[in-house]
Amino acid sequence: MTTFPPLLVIAGGTATGKTGLSLALADALGDVEIICADSRQVYRHMDIGTAKVSAADRARVPHHGLDLVDPDELFTAADFQRHAYDVLPVIAARGRIAIMVGGTGLYLRSVGRGVPLDEGTADAGVRAELEARLVADGLHALADELERTAPTLAAATHLANPRRVVRALERARLVGDRLPEPPRGYPAPSLWIGLRLPRDEQDRRIAARAAAQFAAGLVDEAVALRERFGVHPRAFSAFGYFEALAVADGEIDAATAIERDAGRTRLYARRQASWFRTEPGIRWIGAEADPRPVALELVRTWLAGMRPLADAAGSALG
Repeated sequence: MTTFPPLLVIAGGTATGKTGLSLALADALGDVEIICADSRQVYRHMDIGTAKVSAADRARVPHHGLDLVDPDELFTAADFQRHAYDVLPVIAARGRIAIMVGGTGLYLRSVGRGVPLDEGTADAGVRAELEARLVADGLHALADELERTAPTLAAATHLANPRRVVRALERARLVGDRLPEPPRGYPAPSLWIGLRLPRDEQDRRIAARAAAQFAAGLVDEAVALRERFGVHPRAFSAFGYFEALAVADGEIDAATAIERDAGRTRLYARRQASWFRTEPGIRWIGAEADPRPVALELVRTWLAGMRPLADAAGSALG
């Protein structure tokens, strides 16, 4: 039987300090390995623009989920789930705790909640066709088709949401009128902590990060990636890369690029906030002050609560 380690999930929007908190908790607790749950940090050679943890920090604390594929390769949430499920038993065998940290909500949910991810329910060609029809025929026509051909999925779909209607029709085309399997849960103790900021403070940090990334060489990194791999939308959708290439090509200046980068990132942060509002059981901590003392107390209380269970199991085996 596969054994999984205790799992601490650190969730939240961009620029809220998740990486710093994960490293601080790893230092305080010891015997910790970190799994990064970021859909752009899986790409090799994309370091500055994805705010990857430094090589020195990776040497200090083992990290997983980084540099898994090249920027021109497809990598899905199901791929991340498989990677995490391969890594977690190894962490358990070493007697360590796993910290999964990131802002990609589906990655966190797929592992931390055990959400089944059936790759057979996704097809880029089918989705492109449906999205073209959405533009040509409108949402009402697609919603009518969903209700007519897949009533079970239609009943569970917000029919005023174009993205969800397209996704439900895609699923219906590929696997029929059946709902996704329910989450299986994480097979060991877990604790979810979330970091959040007042909007104006998060926006300030986003702008500061964008400026720092351009100062650190984002334009050179983007140009090197284009020369080696071309421009691949999956990878280059990471914020800052298209803006950096526009600077390199003389289309805009650095100040404009930083402003556009920060603007796109702010919109993404709003989408992250909407996602995490639907995620149950997160212990939220305000990150405008130092979140480490509160987070460490939560984690230590959680770990102490596991010890009686381990002692009872040991007594029963004895």
